[in-house]
Amino acid sequence: MNVTGKQQPELIERPASLPVPTSTKSGIALLYNEETNNTYDVCLKLTKEVLTIQKLDVVCTSGSESQVNHRTVVLRRQATGGLGLSIKGGAEHNVPVVISKIFKDQVDQTGKLFVGDAVLQVNGINVEHCTHEEVQVHLLRTAGDEVTITVRYLREVPSFLKLPLSPGPDHSRVSSPLFDSGVHLNGNGNNTAPSPPSPSANEPKYEKRWLDAVSLPLLMARVSRYKAGKDKLFNCFEVFALDGASTNILQFCTAAESTDWLQAISTNINDLTQENIINKYCSSDDQISAADWGQAETTYNLYEVLFKVHKLWMAEDCWLQARLYLGLEHSPEQDTESLCFSILVGHGQSHTFRVELATDLAIWEKSFQRAVFLEVQRIQQSKSYMCSSQGNVLCFTIDFASGFTCSESTSKTILWRYKFSQLKGSSDDGKTRVKLLFKNPESKQIEMKELEFANLTAVLHCIHSFIAAKVASMDPLFMCSQSFLGNYTNS
Repeated sequence: MNVTGKQQPELIERPASLPVPTSTKSGIALLYNEETNNTYDVCLKLTKEVLTIQKLDVVCTSGSESQVNHRTVVLRRQATGGLGLSIKGGAEHNVPVVISKIFKDQVDQTGKLFVGDAVLQVNGINVEHCTHEEVQVHLLRTAGDEVTITVRYLREVPSFLKLPLSPGPDHSRVSSPLFDSGVHLNGNGNNTAPSPPSPSANEPKYEKRWLDAVSLPLLMARVSRYKAGKDKLFNCFEVFALDGASTNILQFCTAAESTDWLQAISTNINDLTQENIINKYCSSDDQISAADWGQAETTYNLYEVLFKVHKLWMAEDCWLQARLYLGLEHSPEQDTESLCFSILVGHGQSHTFRVELATDLAIWEKSFQRAVFLEVQRIQQSKSYMCSSQGNVLCFTIDFASGFTCSESTSKTILWRYKFSQLKGSSDDGKTRVKLLFKNPESKQIEMKELEFANLTAVLHCIHSFIAAKVASMDPLFMCSQSFLGNYTNS
């Protein structure tokens, strides 16, 4: 749909004197996996042009590595019976058994095990699909004094396991609801165990690092807190790139944190959109020419449509509500229709759009008002419609300077004329007929003019557009702001 006035639509403008700084930030979030229905920790890095999602992984930093991300470690049980580690998970929870805690002063493994490692084998026996009890009781506890385990770091560790993001017991989170078998596997905590042997020069060394998993370009991207087939996502959103790639659902602990990230990403997307012309990143076959705008699937004249904002979310504090709408405060979670607007194009016909932030809604409303004002100026401040009254064919003219005029269609004889300020009300049958109520300046009486139009809705919207433009022309702040439009109107 192209809502325009026979010209390329203007871009949403931002005054050059009031720049909004581009956000650069990083932090931890949860990424939802629809296949497993689990969430896991990721690191977000936001720059001016890219949103990067990083996942934790274990990488070999030196030495030779026989199997990619598979490590075989020999554990020696101490005299007290401990292996120096704790495990969580299991097949009964639809996750592998993973290492949840490592006791550095008890484990003989030279830094090759990490919290988050999934246990693949114990003494050559595959345990990838074993339950927690099978691994703990039947294998680890009865494996003898020397246990050989093969592990692989699980990049998508379910968040409900509540594993620390960095190795070591000091960084543990709150205990997981899943059973933690560390009490049975490690010793009594004395420090009489022998020191682990020093690694050889050729022994591979490993580190846990955040690695780039997804890099999403922000140019012409969009953000959504809604997903098809699902209810509204609370404290969540998804970012979609121009090519259709997405971040999947990003989840945050609080509404404030979610809104903060949403605002930062949206700011960068808007800045990039304004800085770049569409054809700069389109292939030669997809580039848009001036003629293409006139060949849109549907085209509407701006002065014959109506912009309607859906009801705002009502806060108990009306002052807070106003500050949210103006973008002076971050908005909390909104209801389904609070950040929507409609373009009314005809009797019972409209197109509804949704934005994600109250600031975006305010920008769209302001930009539409300015676009209508410019379109009224472009059509030389006058628009005429054919109509009829009592069987006579008439011409009804809306003029920016003089107001309303009705004349005979053939002789052009003026039958009546009123200023915009004299229009005191109107009513219509919702189809073709309208009654316009004007106040006679001399007699102070209300005079009714009944007219019939082929496209009544377009006429009513045009009247609204001209009156709104007239009011705006008397607002010095609005007129001053028009000086910024020249940089964007012909983009």
